[in-house]
Amino acid sequence: MGRALLLTHTHLFSPKSLFPPSLRHRPTAATATATKRIFHFCPPLACRSMDHSSIESVTQRLSNHNLHRLSLEDLKWDHSFVRELPADPRSDSFPREVLHACYTKVSPSAQVEDPQLVAFSHPVADLLDLDYKEFERQDFPLFFSGASPLVGALPYAQCYGGHQFGMWAGQLGDGRAITLGEILNSKSERWELQLKGAGKTPYSRFADGLAVLRSSIREFLCSEAMHHLGIPTTRALCLVTTGKLVTRDMFYDGNAKEEPGAIVCRVAQSFLRFGSYQIHASRGEEDLGLVRVLADYTIKHHFPHIENMSKSEGLSFSTGDEDHSVVDLTSNKYAAWVVEVAERTASLIARWQGVGFTHGVLNTDNMSVLGLTIDYGPFGFLDAFDPKFTPNTTDLPGRRYCFANQPDIGLWNIAQFTTTLQAAHLIDEKEANYAMERYGTRFMDDYQVIMTKKLGLPKYNKQLINKLLTNMAVDKVDYTNFFRTLSNIKADTSIPDEELLVPLKSVLLDIGKERKEAWTSWLKTYVHELSTSGISDDERKRSMDGVNPKYILRNYLCQTAIDAAEIGDFGEVNRLLKLVERPFDEQPGMEKYARLPPAWAYRPGMLEREKKQLRWNRR
Repeated sequence: MGRALLLTHTHLFSPKSLFPPSLRHRPTAATATATKRIFHFCPPLACRSMDHSSIESVTQRLSNHNLHRLSLEDLKWDHSFVRELPADPRSDSFPREVLHACYTKVSPSAQVEDPQLVAFSHPVADLLDLDYKEFERQDFPLFFSGASPLVGALPYAQCYGGHQFGMWAGQLGDGRAITLGEILNSKSERWELQLKGAGKTPYSRFADGLAVLRSSIREFLCSEAMHHLGIPTTRALCLVTTGKLVTRDMFYDGNAKEEPGAIVCRVAQSFLRFGSYQIHASRGEEDLGLVRVLADYTIKHHFPHIENMSKSEGLSFSTGDEDHSVVDLTSNKYAAWVVEVAERTASLIARWQGVGFTHGVLNTDNMSVLGLTIDYGPFGFLDAFDPKFTPNTTDLPGRRYCFANQPDIGLWNIAQFTTTLQAAHLIDEKEANYAMERYGTRFMDDYQVIMTKKLGLPKYNKQLINKLLTNMAVDKVDYTNFFRTLSNIKADTSIPDEELLVPLKSVLLDIGKERKEAWTSWLKTYVHELSTSGISDDERKRSMDGVNPKYILRNYLCQTAIDAAEIGDFGEVNRLLKLVERPFDEQPGMEKYARLPPAWAYRPGMLEREKKQLRWNRR
């Protein structure tokens, strides 16, 4: 598969090759002849028609919620991961290498003193059929800080490895996250509950297994913000303070500081990642069989449609090679699985690019096999458009994980995943190449649809979109506000040139005569394209506003909420939570949250906070 296929979605992005020699020398599979989509796990963000009138009011939500209300004691626990996969024979938290096992049974151990509930997500409570009144219980913070065990839970920490910044890092694992178990809801959906910051595990290495309020607020809010943007993600049920202080050296200059401790309860159908399989393959023949065991478990519980495939589905595709070989996905469930993982990953990253989200740490241990956004560390949404933007200061020298590189990094990570499955003899080289081929095709398909919808165009126009992104990069235009404002443009070719920029005045700031001419030229072409669509201005505006959010979780908004929470005021955290649940709505009275970042948001300390968080994540 062509390496140049990926960040050529705009000529702005031309990162150097990140592929190792082993991948560069693989035979290239030509574009598959099949045109139908193999797996439809979720429609692309830009293809969804956002009907904001359908958003439930608080009253409607409460009414629907009353149908299936459970107390914490009534939650229906299941423990398939623990029941079906090999365990570490030890259950202590002493840091060590854990061999021949997928997890270690370990209990939360964070010290707690008068813990408090900061916030909780109503929609996630609905996923679990959990009664909202449970969050009012005096003992609720004790359960979700790990101080009191939940009835039916069977906690463990997962073993996994990973490539960090392109280098194999060996065993990593859940160093401060402890999974409580799986909840089966009234729809027979399986949801894992995990406490992040709950104390040491065998995978903590030199760290303390704890989390601070600052990082916990960021993860809690962004998990929910991404979901409501229509992007697959892990979720967050609740956030509690521990009542204890945690020592952190923010600037790594010897001046340690005490910060409030906190624990966020993360929720996902699975927290399995690429590294969950890599760690066993890395240990040679003795543990290689665990790759198959874990793959079988994953397919059984999270990709059951693959096991139910039959020859009649006709999922056979020509690779386009000279020998006219064929990849038959119905003959090898592992090949079908890795293709779906590749496509989910590609679709996920296309959506990130669409909303201007940069993950910051796309190591293979941070890549979900379900195609979810997972592990929120030094993430950031684009403010001023810069393809080389990275929110991770550790990444600044090479910008491996910058915004523009994310699609290529996704492919690089898929290559490591396919290499793992090849080592375990689950797929062959042609099947691995085909999975990477599908990654590229899926990314380009989804990205083109997303960008076409964002601009309200009748069809994809590569040249027009490339020129737009070039202009945005030159003038450092705010990514979110520009696309939201663009819906105000009228498809009227008779508008005089000197008036074309008027609707964009609020987002095209401080541009001189030359740049005004460049933008006017682009707008003339854009308006001409719009005029050929036959769609009314009002209809197009509704459509564009349905895919271009007005509100995103900008870093400075997070910091404002953190500053208040650290002195005991959780109001701003809850206001932001409600804000991000309706990112496409105008929300009268909340306009200040759509403003550009203030000058203080760019102070060095803000970046250092994120740098510190990354370093603790890697310990």
